[in-house]
Amino acid sequence: MPGKGPSSDTARETKPAPWAPLLAVVALGALATTPRVESHVVLSRSVLATCIGLLLWHGALFVRSRRGGPTLRLESAFRPQHYVQALVQLAVFAYWGWYWRPVYDMAVLIGAQLIFAYAFGMLLSWTRGRRYVLGFGPFPIVFSINLFLWFRDDWFYLQFLMIAVGLLGKEFVRWHRDGRQVHIFNPSAFSLGLFSLVLIATGTTDLTWGADIASTLTLAPNIYLFLFGVGLVVMYFFSITLLAGAAATVLFVLSALYYTWSGVPYFVDSEIPAAVFLGLHLLITDPSTSPRSTTGKVVFGGLYGTGVFALYAILGAAGAPTFYDKLLCVPLLNLAVRGIDHAVTKFGERRVQSVARGPVHPTRLNLAHMAGWIVFFGVMTATGRTDGRHEGDRIPFWEQACSEDRRTSCDRLIAIEANYCADNSAWACNELGLHHAEGRIVGIDPQLASGYFSSACELRFQVACLNLLDPENRQRAEPRELDLRLLLREGGLNLMQMEESVLYARACEHGWDFACPSTDRAS
Repeated sequence: MPGKGPSSDTARETKPAPWAPLLAVVALGALATTPRVESHVVLSRSVLATCIGLLLWHGALFVRSRRGGPTLRLESAFRPQHYVQALVQLAVFAYWGWYWRPVYDMAVLIGAQLIFAYAFGMLLSWTRGRRYVLGFGPFPIVFSINLFLWFRDDWFYLQFLMIAVGLLGKEFVRWHRDGRQVHIFNPSAFSLGLFSLVLIATGTTDLTWGADIASTLTLAPNIYLFLFGVGLVVMYFFSITLLAGAAATVLFVLSALYYTWSGVPYFVDSEIPAAVFLGLHLLITDPSTSPRSTTGKVVFGGLYGTGVFALYAILGAAGAPTFYDKLLCVPLLNLAVRGIDHAVTKFGERRVQSVARGPVHPTRLNLAHMAGWIVFFGVMTATGRTDGRHEGDRIPFWEQACSEDRRTSCDRLIAIEANYCADNSAWACNELGLHHAEGRIVGIDPQLASGYFSSACELRFQVACLNLLDPENRQRAEPRELDLRLLLREGGLNLMQMEESVLYARACEHGWDFACPSTDRAS
């Protein structure tokens, strides 16, 4: 969530509103009748059970109020840091969903979570004897959670639980800071981090769409440029440029150093994964849970970049899904905020500010930070570190790196070919079969090799059929045209509409030598 808004809240008089949660429950029940929900039994029951739970809770509060308990009251307040953030997040959903339709399929369920968040928030506030401030506050929390993690329909009730945990954390896990009592954790990051730990510990990531979410952002063309553009909106209004810029700079530098040392990219096919790039714009910037000083923001952002970098290696070494890297470190950083503030004060934040600011107005200073961020992103783009072709996009690169026994390159080659095999690339399935049959870069497993050969044969890859029938004379073959349409996609959509001549030219650029003569003939 971003920093303080440019204008004050628009607030109205507090009014009794005992029936407001019932309207939310009715709206949630109405969504249970939509085809998206009604067609799935478990999903439908999850929504209806949630409605019943909210009704029972509201009934108990209503009875308590009638017997002299606290009045069930609302106050409206519309804060820019909520609705601007929500609009930016909505733009990400709209653009991403245009190229990956499950996002649009999720729209009804995101709506259900929003309604639940409003009802739960009202009931929680009234249970605590306080008025509920009605505004756009639930939007950034719900949208932020759904930008990074969804539970599948059979387990969707856990999505409601994620929202509830985030709101409970904001309500109960608090400390004194700058003379006020504020929540310690970014609500969405708290819930995402906690559920990530549970999913990793129980090995149940397959209950979620987490891996798909992390990998499909790049299906949207120029996703880095898009995120950069919408990120500038948040940076302009809420001065979070140093947080995002420091995180991006640290990740970029660490990735470059790793490549120089090992000869292979750290994040396989990017310097900063798109999902991490999204996270450093829209996940780490809650003003109540991040530093407010110039130096503190730089330190906080730098620690986020370092944390993501380290967690990627730790999770990979532990055999856990690496997409959790961007989620796990945020709550830890929230806990470190007071320590960062203290350290910044101790080591002379005032002197830093006097050098950095002088007489410059904070708005102009933020514009200067934004200018620096624009230049840095421009350098990243010009050097092919954002939406351009990356070294890690090329399978021949990984084959060469593996043959030279560069660090982790063989493991990554296997993982990349497994992804393409799952996407029905017969060539990739045949290669995996050969790897498991030969035992040079992975352990020998005749049964697994036979399975991969069978998959490739079913996809009409003739060499794979021969390998299946004649284990003593196994062969390789170059990718077919259909395979190339999968293997050359560079993290984007499959190239089903690309002209053959252009396709083979692209294959040649990727390092597939067999395609280069074909390109000449096509010309």
